Amino acid sequence: MKTIWDDLKEKLISTVNNLGMAWWVEIVTQNPRCTYYFGPFINSVEANLSIKGYVEDLESEGAQGITVTVKRCKPDSLTIAEDLGERIDRKVTPAFSGQI
Repeated sequence: MKTIWDDLKEKLISTVNNLGMAWWVEIVTQNPRCTYYFGPFINSVEANLSIKGYVEDLESEGAQGITVTVKRCKPDSLTIAEDLGERIDRKVTPAFSGQI
């Protein structure tokens, strides 16, 4: 059940993201050659806490050569499949620590 804090947090993250100041987890894989963005997060601590799950999911899908960076950015696309020369909009909802 959502609380008032959850609603406020989502609004704050949305505002910070719109300003390009939100934190994102960028994961680059060599095979397949893709770049994935997971977020937005309000701070780098929350972003770092989420890394393990994202990496485990990609490894279970067979991804290899995984590099992870946590940074402030505003990605245009959540998935960039370089091998296919395309950008994929995953339509993913943000992952907030309270939803885990």
